[in-house]
Amino acid sequence: MLEVKNISTYYGHIQALNNVSLVINEGEIVSLIGANGAGKTTLLNSVSGVIRPRQGQVFLNGQEITCLSAEAIVGQGISQVPERRQVFGQLSVRDNLTLGAYLRLRRGERTAVAQDIERIYQQFPILKERQTQQAGTLSGGEQQMLAIGRGLMAQPKVLLLDEPSLGLAPLIVQEILAVLRDLRDAGTTILLVEQNARAALEISDRAYVLETGSVVLSGEARELIANEAVQKAYLGRSSI
Repeated sequence: MLEVKNISTYYGHIQALNNVSLVINEGEIVSLIGANGAGKTTLLNSVSGVIRPRQGQVFLNGQEITCLSAEAIVGQGISQVPERRQVFGQLSVRDNLTLGAYLRLRRGERTAVAQDIERIYQQFPILKERQTQQAGTLSGGEQQMLAIGRGLMAQPKVLLLDEPSLGLAPLIVQEILAVLRDLRDAGTTILLVEQNARAALEISDRAYVLETGSVVLSGEARELIANEAVQKAYLGRSSI
C-alpha cells in the first residue's frame, strides 16, 4: 500500500535520512523505533509532504506522491497525527474534529462528516462529553484522543502517528494502544513512531529500526522483540 523508496531528506546541508526504504502492506501496523534524532519524525514528515525529500520516491497504492503538496497527500489518503498532539487550543473539541475533514467539507460531504464525528464520539466517549469545551483545556490523554480523532476525520487509507504515548500516564497509553489495534482490525493501515519500543512492537505486525537516518534492521515485530541487539538498545534487556 505505502512504499518509501531510497528516501534521503536534508535540513539545509544536514542529512537527516539516508537512502531509507520501507513497505507497509494494507491492514498492518508498522512501527519505527530508534533513539531520539534517528530520523523517525523526519520520515513521517517526508511521507506526509511536510518536508520534501531531496532524493527518492514515495508511492501510495502504486501512485507516486513524492512531489505533491501536504494538502494533496491528505486528499490521496494519508493523514498524520503530529508529535505533542498540536490541537487547536482555542477551538472546541467538535471544531477540531471538523477541521480534520476540511477537504471533505469542500467536496460537500457535510452529512457524512457529521456522521463520522458521531463515530469518533463512540470511539472516544470523553470527547462527546467535552465537545463544546476548548481543546486546550483537555488533559493530555484527552488531547491525544482528539488528535487521533481529527486525523481519522480525513478518512485516511494510512494513518501516521508520531509518539502518541508521549507524556501520558500508563493507563491512558494502554487505552490509546488498544484503539490503534481496533483501528487496524477495522482496516486502517498505521505507521507508528513510538518512544515506548516494547509497547509499539507488542501491537505491531512489523517494524523498522532507524539509527542516524538509516534503516539498520527490519522484520516481524515478534522477531525484533526477541532480537538481542534490539533488547539491549531499546527494550531494557536487564528487565526481561
